[in-house]
Amino acid sequence: MTSVNITTTKNTVTVNGETRVVTVSTQGPQGPAVAGVNFDISGKVDDSLLYYHAASDTIKADSTTTKLTLVDGGNF
Repeated sequence: MTSVNITTTKNTVTVNGETRVVTVSTQGPQGPAVAGVNFDISGKVDDSLLYYHAASDTIKADSTTTKLTLVDGGNF
């Protein structure tokens, strides 16, 4: 694992007469994956909506369920 040491020293930078405090940060470790949930977003398109597909026990995003299909001819 890579170690990063951070101090509280702040650096100022002056560009074109404007002084700014520069702060550097790093991303922390990734959290655990969601257990027991299967996602299939391989068929996603613009404005896809997530939905649960019981036959495959999967959360999906594809071209069959989009904002447009719900609004334009949606089955309510």
